[in-house]
Amino acid sequence: MKKILIIEDDAALVLGLENALQGEGHETYTARTGPEGYRLAKERQPDLILLDVMLPGMSGLEICKRLRDEGNKTPVLMLTSKSEENDKVLGLELGADDYLTKPFSLRELLARVKAQLRREKTASIPNPRAKLAKFCFGNVVVDLKRHEVYKGGVLQDLTNREFKLLEYFIHHPGELLTRDRLLNEIWGYEVFPTTRTIDNHVRWLRKHIEPDPDNPRYVKTVRGAGYLFEVDKENGKKRH
Repeated sequence: MKKILIIEDDAALVLGLENALQGEGHETYTARTGPEGYRLAKERQPDLILLDVMLPGMSGLEICKRLRDEGNKTPVLMLTSKSEENDKVLGLELGADDYLTKPFSLRELLARVKAQLRREKTASIPNPRAKLAKFCFGNVVVDLKRHEVYKGGVLQDLTNREFKLLEYFIHHPGELLTRDRLLNEIWGYEVFPTTRTIDNHVRWLRKHIEPDPDNPRYVKTVRGAGYLFEVDKENGKKRH
């Protein structure tokens, strides 16, 4: 049984979400305002948060930002309306793990929930590559245990998703990684609204690790295919 926090001010939607999630065997908590949702997110320590963008008292974006700033890594699935396209991008930038556009089917919601919970479960399984403590290239140092990235000695403010993307690149150097593969491996499921999500995250990641983000040296675009992470033998150094 997983604990899922629903932060949504639409009473009818909350009822539907509760019934669907409880029917899957999950324990649910609900909040109808931003401040209440923020409090429950900290007190209940849920396994997943369903977070509406527009909330009274405090927006979902603000809640997500505060939680991530505090080091809270609970998966966040944001709920947005079609008119909130910019909020989707901003939500992902602030550390949200996924989003759903209203109206959505309960079947799709449950699939997204399962994907996020499965990803968290997989993350808890010991990985033989986890022995790698640090990876360095150029003036960038990636501390894989502490989830920290330094560029020129300055700590970079990466979101969880940006770090996972960088970590995946590090573990697959010189491999052509398609957008679909990255979506499946990092987001946890094969079907996602748009592969632009990958492009946006790569663009944001480059700002943290590239000498010149507009002319990438390490994360290279392979036109029509995907991305390639390249560091030369002298540049890329593993530290255990």
